[in-house]
Amino acid sequence: MTGLFIVFEGGEGAGKSTQESLLGAWLERKGECVVRTREPGGTPAGEAIRTVLLGKDFEGLSDKAEALLFAASRGDHVDQVIRPQLEQGAIVLCDRYLDSSVAYQGYGRELGVERVRDLSLWATGGLLPDLTIVMDIDPSIGLSRVQAPDRLESEPVEYHRRVRQAFLDIASKDPEKYLVIDASEAADVIAAQIAERVSELMGRSR
Repeated sequence: MTGLFIVFEGGEGAGKSTQESLLGAWLERKGECVVRTREPGGTPAGEAIRTVLLGKDFEGLSDKAEALLFAASRGDHVDQVIRPQLEQGAIVLCDRYLDSSVAYQGYGRELGVERVRDLSLWATGGLLPDLTIVMDIDPSIGLSRVQAPDRLESEPVEYHRRVRQAFLDIASKDPEKYLVIDASEAADVIAAQIAERVSELMGRSR
């Protein structure tokens, strides 16, 4: 049996990590093998790259270098963690994946959507999630929740508005593979919506 790959996407301060944790706990109570991970990161090399990508010591990092580093981290992550765990039947929950690069670098940095997407598809061998949960929130609200903003979180709100619209545009093109959540709702209400959709996914796949 192959596992399931579920990704949480969305803007800053949307509650992705909270909902990933709640979903993981719910799945574990059902007896599932759950692997929680994140991007950039997930491997020793990925965590080192994360320091460069998000650290304010690297403010001068070029947009192209940023996109390439995200793809490098993602490729290692898939090879070392995600694909092996899926092959063992685990449910992999990932905080951010390919769509973040498309939204943040393709749309936000205006580097070209197809170019950025193709780069990550090459790096990952074409691995795509079974379900992507988009936590949608007004950037001005989400950013107000961030206590110590990193390099990307410190970008102007206009940048984050482009990123938000990107996620909504991506999700609208494939509603079978995406669930858009109003992240301003109460955490337990959101968790119930996510659990319902994941139950449906598990029923179809298994």
